[in-house]
Amino acid sequence: MDFRKKERYDINDLIAIVRRLRAPDGCPWDKVQTHESIRKDFIEEVYEAVEAIDEKDSEHLREELGDVLFQVVFHSEIESEQGRFDFSDITDEVSRKMIIRHPHVFGDVEADTTEQVLSNWDAIKMQTHAQKKASEAMDSVSRTLPSLMRAQKLVKKAERGGVRFSQDKAAAFEWAEERLHILKAASLANESCEEALGELLFAVAALSEQLGTDSEQSLYHACDRFIGQFKRYEDIAAEKGFDIQDSDTQVTNHYWKEILLKEKLEEIENEQN
Repeated sequence: MDFRKKERYDINDLIAIVRRLRAPDGCPWDKVQTHESIRKDFIEEVYEAVEAIDEKDSEHLREELGDVLFQVVFHSEIESEQGRFDFSDITDEVSRKMIIRHPHVFGDVEADTTEQVLSNWDAIKMQTHAQKKASEAMDSVSRTLPSLMRAQKLVKKAERGGVRFSQDKAAAFEWAEERLHILKAASLANESCEEALGELLFAVAALSEQLGTDSEQSLYHACDRFIGQFKRYEDIAAEKGFDIQDSDTQVTNHYWKEILLKEKLEEIENEQN
């Protein structure tokens, strides 16, 4: 298969490159890959693109979106080799889907607010997927999503189906607190805590929805804050001359509270400035 190098490449060139890599005389690694063997690579590329978004780094994002697009083309080429579909079928289907789901742009339906758009989107999605019940829409939420993200999506689907887990913030807090008490009771009774912990996390996702926050994003930022706090803890340990590995819980709690207090004071100072 001939391939001509160019100054600038387009999507057709990328398809041709992947096809060349998959050819019998192509790359020994690329030509033996399957959907399953590169599944993890696809996930990693998407997460790296999300990381570039969080960093607000356009150059990095351009690179990572290219890697995601390569994965899409690669998977479509595997299907094309089996005669099932190719990249043009993907672009055709997603284009038709966007036209159908935006009747306020490509049709005569009116939708002046984001709430109306989302309501129309959900109704059209259920209709095109032949979903008559909210539970069927809930079944369509991917099981491979991070569980907090999936839980919050399920709460949204349930609420749009007419079932509200919590009518207001107070009820949402009460539900989460009840699940916490159940978890504590299970722990004190030396029972398995897996189910009770799952119920608590689900209640927290529902609480997050009631508060208008993203539970997955909230935990994401909490992880970053924790890393920063732990680095400060290491600095304090070095300054005070104690070994983190050998320090007891009381010492850890003392200095951890000191870190949190410093963070709060810095936050107040930044707000004042």
